[in-house]
Amino acid sequence: MFRLIFISFFLLFFNITKAEENYFLSLKYDKVNVRYGPGLDYPIKFVYLKKNFPVEIVDRKENFRKILDYKNNGGWIHRSQLKKNKSLITLQEKILFKNSNKYSRPIALIKSGRLLIVKKKGTKWFKVATGDYVGWINNEYLWGY
Repeated sequence: MFRLIFISFFLLFFNITKAEENYFLSLKYDKVNVRYGPGLDYPIKFVYLKKNFPVEIVDRKENFRKILDYKNNGGWIHRSQLKKNKSLITLQEKILFKNSNKYSRPIALIKSGRLLIVKKKGTKWFKVATGDYVGWINNEYLWGY
């Protein structure tokens, strides 16, 4: 009886943690194919043309990862095309500041959908680079971390 309860608890715990193990990676190259299924035999669904673009990993099968982007587009990418995530996407217009507080000097207005490369992560602020600008942005309305 104890074994049955233990096994049931283990399976329940495993299923709960499996649903919570989504994580973010970035695209390793300027051109990455997204496929309809987890294999090279599946046709290409679409192609990303942006290095460092963050994607959420929602499933895996052998060497392929099922991904979603911030617009909820999804498909399968070979794991060799992915790297550790160090980027974010803005979900709405934001202000880039010189320092990590809202009273510091504004540097630039960042448009929605802009790719930001993370240089340093704080508790409520990220130091990021985008184009010719480097500064701090608060962590609200960002996707990819």
